[in-house]
Amino acid sequence: MSYIPRLKNAYRGDVVNKLLKDLDYKNIMQLPKLEKIIISRGVGGAVADKKLVDYAIDELSSISGQKAIPCYSKKDVSNFKLRKGVPIGAKVTLRGDRMFEFLDRLITTALPRVRDFMGVKSTGFDGRGNYNLGITEQIIFPEIDIDKVNKVAGMDITFVTSAKTDKEAMSLLKELGLPFKKK
Repeated sequence: MSYIPRLKNAYRGDVVNKLLKDLDYKNIMQLPKLEKIIISRGVGGAVADKKLVDYAIDELSSISGQKAIPCYSKKDVSNFKLRKGVPIGAKVTLRGDRMFEFLDRLITTALPRVRDFMGVKSTGFDGRGNYNLGITEQIIFPEIDIDKVNKVAGMDITFVTSAKTDKEAMSLLKELGLPFKKK
């Protein structure tokens, strides 16, 4: 028998039933789903030092459990001494079981390690049912060894859902366990 992540089981059981009641859908196929999670990190000093992008790729790979890829600049910007095609960041896209595993680790271990954590802001929705979350320090993840970190940096986490509205996406993410701030 194969392994099924805890949050995937929770989605198939409790979350689906709760969303059917809350959103007044008749069919399970109409319910919003979490399609993918994108973790990205821009490296500001990558123009001067190419090794910083490699560090970012290694850290994102260890956090996500999947190999990260470099992001390249799309155009020349003379004020930043930036040329087209230079690596300036890293990203990883998670789907399926790895996505649910990362979300579980984010909710249960990483976010509670943030100092004075009161919940994530509910203003990160884009109007199309996607949610963006910014993290200021990568050291909240237990996979990162604090002694080996050369610079504390943040990252952006984007939750892409199949929801049509922000209200549907918020109810889906709340049911999956993402702790939103109380108003």
